[in-house]
Amino acid sequence: MRPGFQLPQAAYKLMIVVATIIWGVSFVVMKDAVGVMEPSWLIGIRFLFTAAILSAVFWKRLVKSFGPDLIIGGAILGALLFLAYWTQTVGLKYTTPGKNAFLTAVYCVIVPFMFWGVAKRRPTIYNVCAAVLCIIGVGFVSLSGEDLTLGFGDGMTLVCSVMFAAHIVATAVVAKRSDIMALTVIQFIVSGFLGCLVGALTEPLPDLTAITPDFLFNMAYLVILASCVAMGFQNAAVAKVPPSQAAVLLSLESVFGVLASILLYGEQMTFALILGFALILGAVILSEAFPLKKPPDDVDDAIAEDAIAID
Repeated sequence: MRPGFQLPQAAYKLMIVVATIIWGVSFVVMKDAVGVMEPSWLIGIRFLFTAAILSAVFWKRLVKSFGPDLIIGGAILGALLFLAYWTQTVGLKYTTPGKNAFLTAVYCVIVPFMFWGVAKRRPTIYNVCAAVLCIIGVGFVSLSGEDLTLGFGDGMTLVCSVMFAAHIVATAVVAKRSDIMALTVIQFIVSGFLGCLVGALTEPLPDLTAITPDFLFNMAYLVILASCVAMGFQNAAVAKVPPSQAAVLLSLESVFGVLASILLYGEQMTFALILGFALILGAVILSEAFPLKKPPDDVDDAIAEDAIAID
C-alpha cells in the first residue's frame, strides 16, 4: 500500500476482520508450537523472522521514512506488542485458557476510554454498550462454566488486556507521524529483540532436535500469515478506523478461534457459544451503526485556543 493511498472505510474494516480470522486459526497453530519452544523465544524468533521479511518487502519505504519519529514510534509499538503477548502467555500458565481469553478481551472496553484520554474524543453511549455486549459475548464463548476467582494468572491477563488496548491507541496516534508499514517493521524488530532478550535471561535455549516439519509449518503460518499479513492489516486499518470500532471488530478473533476449534478438533456447539456469537455480532452491528462521536467544532476551537495559550 503506497504512502498516502486511501481505501474506503469498509475496506479497512474488512482488513481487520480478515486479520481476526487468521488469528483465530493461529490459536490452534500456537498450541502446537508452544509445546516445542518456550514462549519468549517463540515470540522473539517469530517476530524477528517477520521483521526480516517485511524489511525486504518495504525496504524503500523504511529508508525513505527513517528518522526519530519512526524509531520512537516503532519502539513504543514494539514494546507494547511484546508486553501484551508476554503477559498473556505468563497469565495462561496460571489460569485456564477460557479465563485467559475472556480477560484479554477486556481491552475492547478499555480502548474507548483510553482513546478519550489521549485524543479528547468522548465515546458515545453506543460505543460503551457495544463494548459491554462484546465482553459478555466473549465470556459466553470462552468461560464454559469455569469459576471467576481472580488469581495471579488472571491479574497478569488483565495487564495483558491493558497492553493490547494501549497498542491499539498508540498505533492510531503514532501512525499519523510516520509511514505505517515502516512503523510495523520497526515494531517487529523491537518485539523480536525483547523476546530473545527475555528468553536468554529467563528460559533455556531452544532444543533444535525438537524442530520438526510440523513445527516449521506452524512457524511459517505464524510468521507469514499471523504476523506479516494480519498485523500489517491491523496496523494499516487501525490508523484509519476509529479505535473504539477497531477494538470491537478485533474481538471477533475469539469467535473465529472457537470456530477453528470446532472445525479442526470437533468441539461441540453449545447454547452458550451460540449466545456468545449473537452478542458479539450485536456489538459489531451497534458499533458500526453508531460510530464514535466527534467533538463539536466549538470544542475543537476551545482545545486549539488552550494549546496556543500554553505555548
